[in-house]
Amino acid sequence: FSCFELNLKPLLQFFNFCVLRNHILQFVTMCAPDDSTKTAASSEGLLSNNKVLVSAIAFCGAVTIASVASLAVVATNTAGSGGSAAPTSMKDATIVVNTGDMLYATGKPPEGENPCSGKKPELENYDCVIGAIADVKPQAGGNVTKGYKGGMEVDHVPITTPYWQNKMCPVNVHWHLGTEHYSAGEYDEFGSGPVQNNYGLGDRRLAETEARKGYQCRYYDLDDNKFNTPYVWKHCVGMRIGETYEVHWPHSAAGMCGTPNQYQTPFYDGVFCVDGVLTDTAAQIGVQAQIFTIVNDEDYYYPDLFRGMIVDGEMGQDIAMYTGSTTGTSRDNEVCSQYSPITWQVDRKCHMISASSFDKMCADMKAQRDDMSDDLYAHGSRTLVSDQLTANNQANRKLRGE
Repeated sequence: FSCFELNLKPLLQFFNFCVLRNHILQFVTMCAPDDSTKTAASSEGLLSNNKVLVSAIAFCGAVTIASVASLAVVATNTAGSGGSAAPTSMKDATIVVNTGDMLYATGKPPEGENPCSGKKPELENYDCVIGAIADVKPQAGGNVTKGYKGGMEVDHVPITTPYWQNKMCPVNVHWHLGTEHYSAGEYDEFGSGPVQNNYGLGDRRLAETEARKGYQCRYYDLDDNKFNTPYVWKHCVGMRIGETYEVHWPHSAAGMCGTPNQYQTPFYDGVFCVDGVLTDTAAQIGVQAQIFTIVNDEDYYYPDLFRGMIVDGEMGQDIAMYTGSTTGTSRDNEVCSQYSPITWQVDRKCHMISASSFDKMCADMKAQRDDMSDDLYAHGSRTLVSDQLTANNQANRKLRGE
């Protein structure tokens, strides 16, 4: 057994007793008079014996204190290293300390074959107008304001229950600069952020080399410390405090759910990973979308943003559900995506979230077997889809009293 597993207090008490007892017994044996000793001892001899006794007691005390100190140091080092067994040799003992530098947070699982690699089917974008009366498919992102109804007649319906109840799992997470969807009063043309947007008819690019920016939430306040205190990003790339981002979690029934290959970049590889599963894309592929403004305030920290939409309090409660397509800046109202129809479940509300929540998500992304580095930064936002290209099957759209 290991001495470090024992309660040290009774051990030290016993050690004290043993040391003092042995020395006292030795002293008594040495100094006790035998039959030949005279009863009356001289005062000088008694004084000499007392000095010996004091010396013996002092020696025992010193030994005890030194022993206690040594044991305390060893016990402290052992507890701090998380170990429970004594090393075979104190000379060879090594104390390992976790410094909390997140080295393990981004560690990947063992290398292995990725069965999802290259599974993205090549479906080219197509013209939204020419020959589109019969062939065009509903697009995203659209208007998700409560009460809104799209103008495209479709013959399918969106998933209206949580994706996990439909044997689907998240296969990726990524986000867009600003929002691709529109929710009046929440993320719209009256939103603001650290870089003011121009919601005119022109191109809303921040700069030639930056991603196209969508709509913003209305939280931003330059005089509030949580919007103006810098944050040192360790894992996400090119992020800004006070900015609005729309986070997407693509889900699929054909994902490698529950395995090290579940999360993929590009997300199409994860969506189409397992062959022979997808027969109805609107019922088997879906995206969760939630909109956040980044703040430097740990009161808004959520540790598991990586795994899906946050459902807590008002978060994830008011959800628009409709069918559309994949998004991104390669599509607009003239060029459409063939990856349709798929279900969209979009939170209509804006929410604040801490920068550390996003950085933790990026650390989790780095820890996946597949390389997700192409999703560690914000992608550009697609132009808001027109009414004519938005499906008319919005669930949970009715206003109170309708």
